[in-house]
Amino acid sequence: MRRLVYYVATTLDGFVAGPDGADPTGPNGFWPMQEDYIQHLVTEYPETLPAHARQALSVTAGGTRFDTVLEGRRSYEIGLAAGITDAYPHLRHLVFSRTLTEVPGPAVELVADDPVATVRELKHQDGKDIWLLGGAELAGSLYGEIDAMILKLGPLTIGDGIPLFSRKAAFDPRTWTLEDHTALKSGAVLLSYTRATS
Repeated sequence: MRRLVYYVATTLDGFVAGPDGADPTGPNGFWPMQEDYIQHLVTEYPETLPAHARQALSVTAGGTRFDTVLEGRRSYEIGLAAGITDAYPHLRHLVFSRTLTEVPGPAVELVADDPVATVRELKHQDGKDIWLLGGAELAGSLYGEIDAMILKLGPLTIGDGIPLFSRKAAFDPRTWTLEDHTALKSGAVLLSYTRATS
């Protein structure tokens, strides 16, 4: 069965974005995009690079981990504000929203249904793992469905911002097993966890 994997960049103090919710890797972002970090993503997670980055870096590899990406409305709208209607045309791309009535990306699937029910259905379909891109609201609503996490831990703190999971996530302590880790010279650490079975 396919797994739901929360693959996300986070600061040392647990934030995925600043208080304004803007793209931390964007032109005015705070995320350190060091050469070894970018090369690691190109080599290990090429399918998670947005189309414009893939083109700029001459990345053509399809990737071996994910074939589907899930995104919340606010995360999707960051791309729209930059003129990007589908950042991941090389993946099946689902955007969850109860307020949007249409999306300009013709291949992007707009889902107004319950995210939990949708993910459970996706898990039973054939394919590679499912990438939960975010944001925090969607991750909070899917907290109980996450099978694995790959945290791209940046060597920085920001003090305040949008946390890994929205405050709407239910209090439900879970234990995770560290499966792999990679420490880069620039200070970023990639941590791969799977949910421990009780």
